[in-house]
Amino acid sequence: MPILHVVLPGDIDDPASPSGGNAYDRRICAGLAAAGWSVREHAVPGAWPRPSPAEHAALAGVLAGLPDGALVLIDGLVASVTPDALTAHARRLRLVPLVHLPRDDDAEARALAAATAVVATSTWTRDALLRRYALPADRVHVAAPGVDPAPPVPGSAAGSALLCVAAVARHKGHDVLIEALAAVPDRPWTLTCVGSLHREPEFVDRLRERISARRLGDRIRLAGALAADRLDAAYAGADLLVHPSRGETYGMVVTEALARGVPVLATAVGGLPDTLGHTAEGERPGLLVPPDDPPALAAALRRWLDDASLRERLRRAAHRRRATLDDWTTTVALITTALKEASA
Repeated sequence: MPILHVVLPGDIDDPASPSGGNAYDRRICAGLAAAGWSVREHAVPGAWPRPSPAEHAALAGVLAGLPDGALVLIDGLVASVTPDALTAHARRLRLVPLVHLPRDDDAEARALAAATAVVATSTWTRDALLRRYALPADRVHVAAPGVDPAPPVPGSAAGSALLCVAAVARHKGHDVLIEALAAVPDRPWTLTCVGSLHREPEFVDRLRERISARRLGDRIRLAGALAADRLDAAYAGADLLVHPSRGETYGMVVTEALARGVPVLATAVGGLPDTLGHTAEGERPGLLVPPDDPPALAAALRRWLDDASLRERLRRAAHRRRATLDDWTTTVALITTALKEASA
């Protein structure tokens, strides 16, 4: 049974701060173990990707304690900011950073240069890494997130139940969404925002003030992070997923919505257009707008709310897109290929 050491950020299982990256890591660890790997996890405490010197030292201690020749999959939040620790062990360990979000800095360049192989979680991320750094293309692999099958959602006639699933933080664009919704007060809509309220407390406070100032408090709910069953219920009650992110390498919530046949209104940024994708017939199962553009987002929301034929067309496309989505076994198989090549 092959042994794999996995180095993870210490908050990997913190229910108060769920993230796509943590969910991805947890699914990969479980999938590799089910596929026959002996997975040995090393969760390193720290404010990753802004660790203290003591937390740097803790990672260095973990790596120093691994045997020569060990295969090590290391989350990019940790790997990309600790180039010295990786470089010190690059000759004796087979290091494979798992990059969710490129940082585009010298530290990451040095860290990835010390790697035996690199796994990116989207094609967009791989392309960005190859543009930014002098990495051999054959050593940079893609293993996009999978998605669990889910029951299809029919949607309501009015299409008025809007859902946003993301940690409430500036880069996710909640403030843009509030401004857009404030421009369509005469349309029937409600918004449920599901996601941690603890990542950027000052931003959350300002967002609440903005909601109150726009007199939208009775139509917008900040639900916080939800357990899996309550999140499933939120998707089941949604007509449209709205994802107004200012930057995204993949966007797992997009495929989670599509797995239920829920159309998506997202920003055309980073990997989101690829994640939204097309049906086999070439149709988009949603709408794309420029990032950080409240008027454009408001116009798209108005189209969705006003045009029943558009809603029906996008719902049909979203239901057809379900059949084209990969599950997590595909992701695990792609990771396995990268790890085996790194071990060779």
